[in-house]
Amino acid sequence: MDSEPNRHITFERLHNFRDVGGYRTRDGRTLRWGRLYRSDSLAKLHGDDWDRFQALGIRTVIDLRYPWEIDAKGRVPASEGLEYVNLSIEHRPYDQAEISPDVDPWRFLADRFAEVALDGAKELRQALELIASDSGPLVFHCASGKDRTGLLAALVLSLVGVDEEDVVADFALTELATERLVADWHTANPDRTLKWPSYGRAPAEVMRLVLADLTTEYGSVHGYATGRLGVDDALISELRERILED
Repeated sequence: MDSEPNRHITFERLHNFRDVGGYRTRDGRTLRWGRLYRSDSLAKLHGDDWDRFQALGIRTVIDLRYPWEIDAKGRVPASEGLEYVNLSIEHRPYDQAEISPDVDPWRFLADRFAEVALDGAKELRQALELIASDSGPLVFHCASGKDRTGLLAALVLSLVGVDEEDVVADFALTELATERLVADWHTANPDRTLKWPSYGRAPAEVMRLVLADLTTEYGSVHGYATGRLGVDDALISELRERILED
């Protein structure tokens, strides 16, 4: 896994904004730096953060949140030349803060990923189509940049041929943002108790379970994409050409 340039891009209010570039594929190609980004909610952008965001030259934003989340929390500021697309990939909402401390947290989260992979097939396919057809740069995000964003990132990386260990490692980088994500939750919910001790966590084990579940059900991530999402090999080839370089 390439570590240069810096994968993490620092903002004041965003905690989990990352460049997805630099990962090597099994055929020796590399994801382009500055082409594809992942993030927590871009509704938090303003002031100097907005200037930093604009400097990246991003032309397309894919917001993976529910419409009601956008109504409550806002969206990326409108800007000339910036395309905004809302593709809500999750269809069964749940409150992570209310999860019982007694449940197996990583199996619980992997099961929620499985629901999104099943229910959000249409929206996930649309997201892959956008990434494959867009000349970029492009960013996709949800609320924390962890689960919904993590699933789409894992699909993209897997489909272009990145090794599983790098896919898992990319997911687990959110662990560096956990402390700030938890602090944000407490600030936004001063009258509530955070019941689940694993809130904001994204350990590698979760993504290993998710990828294993997809392999068990569909034979591979590629099998899931073609069999469940309706993605064809032509789209996967286009995706590779858009975001990989020799």
